[in-house]
Amino acid sequence: MGPMTHTVQHQEAGSKGAFFIARPEGGHLAEMTYSRANPTLIIIDHTDVDPSLTGQGIGRKLLDALVAWARETKTKVMPLCPYAKAQFGKDASIRDVLM
Repeated sequence: MGPMTHTVQHQEAGSKGAFFIARPEGGHLAEMTYSRANPTLIIIDHTDVDPSLTGQGIGRKLLDALVAWARETKTKVMPLCPYAKAQFGKDASIRDVLM
């Protein structure tokens, strides 16, 4: 049996949003949450990945989905979450979405 494919989903309500991987029984296995500062700027405030997914690159998968969405929607990103901040620091190819 191959590795489970984790589909990243996105939801936004009011000024809060998240990119997440749903748990089959409900809730989130992993999530990267953000707050909308204004119509063209979001602030990544938290990344959380279930211990069962550690080491599978899930946090990065969430970030990649967020970056792709930010590019499509011309949204700028301010990473306050330490994980996201570190990823932007390491990878110049995604910095185009930074504020």
